[in-house]
Amino acid sequence: MISRLQLKISFLRLISAMVITLSVTQAATAQDQSVARRWNEILLQSIRLDYARPTVHARNLCHISVAMWNGWATYDAQATPWIFNEHHTASDIEAARRETISFATYRMLLNRFATSPGFATMSPQYRSLMAQLGYDTTNTSIVGDSPAAIGNRIAQALITFGLADHSNQINSYANLYYQPINPSLVVGLLGNPTVVDVRRYQPLSLTYFVDQSGQVIPGGFPPFLSAEWGNVTPFAMTSADRTDYVRDNKTWPVYNDPGAPPTLGGVGDNLWRRGHEMVAVWSSHLDPSDGVTWDISPKSMGNITAPTDWNYESYYKYNEGGDAGTGYTVNPITGQPYAPNLVKRGDYARVLAEFWADGPTSETPPGHWFTILNYVRDHPLGNRRLGGVGPELDPLEYDVKAYLALGGAMHDTAISVWGTKGWYDTSRPISAIRWMCEKGQCSNPSAANFHTDGIHLIPNEIEVITAETTAPGQRHEHLEGYEGSIAIKAWRGPYEIWNPQTDVAGVGWILGKQWWPYQRPTFVTPPFAGYTSGHSSFSRSAAHVLELLTGSKYFPGGLGTFTATQNQYLVFEDGPSTNVTLQFASYYDAADQSALSRIWGGIHPPFDDIPSRVIGDKTGPAAFQFAKGLWGVSLCAGDINNDHSVDGMDLGILLGQWGNAGTADFDQSGIVDGVDLATILGAWGSCN
Repeated sequence: MISRLQLKISFLRLISAMVITLSVTQAATAQDQSVARRWNEILLQSIRLDYARPTVHARNLCHISVAMWNGWATYDAQATPWIFNEHHTASDIEAARRETISFATYRMLLNRFATSPGFATMSPQYRSLMAQLGYDTTNTSIVGDSPAAIGNRIAQALITFGLADHSNQINSYANLYYQPINPSLVVGLLGNPTVVDVRRYQPLSLTYFVDQSGQVIPGGFPPFLSAEWGNVTPFAMTSADRTDYVRDNKTWPVYNDPGAPPTLGGVGDNLWRRGHEMVAVWSSHLDPSDGVTWDISPKSMGNITAPTDWNYESYYKYNEGGDAGTGYTVNPITGQPYAPNLVKRGDYARVLAEFWADGPTSETPPGHWFTILNYVRDHPLGNRRLGGVGPELDPLEYDVKAYLALGGAMHDTAISVWGTKGWYDTSRPISAIRWMCEKGQCSNPSAANFHTDGIHLIPNEIEVITAETTAPGQRHEHLEGYEGSIAIKAWRGPYEIWNPQTDVAGVGWILGKQWWPYQRPTFVTPPFAGYTSGHSSFSRSAAHVLELLTGSKYFPGGLGTFTATQNQYLVFEDGPSTNVTLQFASYYDAADQSALSRIWGGIHPPFDDIPSRVIGDKTGPAAFQFAKGLWGVSLCAGDINNDHSVDGMDLGILLGQWGNAGTADFDQSGIVDGVDLATILGAWGSCN
């Protein structure tokens, strides 16, 4: 099974490499594709062929976007480079910018991906693009004011900065002091017998052997990725955003601290239990043959405001899956109704889990949002007006400014989320669900298998195996011999897949102590704590950046789409059973679906989700405003069109956005209203 899966993944890697090769070649004739975009595509493919490290790649996306920005800004007296303090001029400024950006980016890629498993594939791509652009990669000079020398100095400054930003790049980003308190969980065996504290993070061992004494010896497992990432130097966040905690005489910085999560046996005990039980229930949705069909168009999905506290149970549809969003009566851009988009729920949930996954062959969530930015940028209905107002920028200026803002937001989000993960150090559903099921059930105190730490019973979802239910022809017949144990109706797991190109595991009754997330067997759960969710935070943060960048929270034309091809798209089992086209009206709708995908994927309970979105609500707007200051664009409150004056032009823009989200939503309430009008009136006149 594993060898066939590895073959399929390798094939997808090859296709990805071919795609990037073609895109680089074709880019030379694309008049609207800037040199920054071409390097960004190379960067994204480098990430896909590297290890799945969201923190590291958020930092790479930020710093390499900064390199591009610095290469542009050094030739603009009004703009401010970051981690670089030079301004220059040239006889042909645009040509100089292209060359400076290329040398800076090329050097950064060599530095950041030198030890990547994909470096042998990608380094020829780096040299090829430099050759296509007419630049000499052997020119390593940092002396003088030639564009090449300036670009090399920009890279040198950022490389030096990166070696001192507390990411520990020089030691492959290894943790310096974090150690898990739990022994690893051997996922191929039943239950979770060795866990010390199920509330805390537990590594996973994916391989094992039994020694001569019958002892199970775990194989290797990856360390907690970036447990100390809260120490890394941020882009826009400041000390005012930071809370320092101390454990074992070590400092654990947490930016945008969401507070402690619900915990078993403590505050939020019921939320902890029900959250993990909901993950188990949603696992029963991953079967395209269950007869459930959904309309996944914006007519029926999206357009919902997430809660900001622990009162979120009504937000999710606990039993049937998804959230309580009711969609849009009409397309908010065109005014026309959305056409229905009927698909099988089992296909939708599986595609969603795979589309947003951050495992092998992925550009990780931060990179995924760069692909969405590029999608929006390429859309025929898109434009290059910052905030949707003012003149159209040339492609290069727009791209470097957009990448700077999004890269900064992704980097600060990673620092916030992984600082939280390192400090709160919480478990994942596979540890909690298996452990509770091994304990028993907590619903019926008079039953023999009652345990206060057991799992709640839910008819037709989570049940006790009995002699009656294992009788011939009954629902637990195949579980005979496990009477008294817990059964969960769930995705049946990777051992039901012998050929991932043709097999579908489906849903059935399985032992609760053998429950699996909907993930490939070589990547069962990401190797870091659960609370908070990177997907939820990255996506929410990026949605804010895209709204602020474009001046609208909606995709161009009110519809963003992605099609998963029948029987080709899914990696570790066959599917989807038909073509599935994901549709999003707004960037926030896409972000919400990203968050839900992690519950269906068995990676996060809902209490990991909502506080994470709140983090994104902070990091996205803050990074955008910081980037805006570097652009040299007015930061005067109320100056929407950036002409350094708050006047009738700004008032007109505000009135045109009244009642909706937009660039005039100064207080980030989600709607332009009287508070925003008061901001303009209070700032009326020239900006200081």
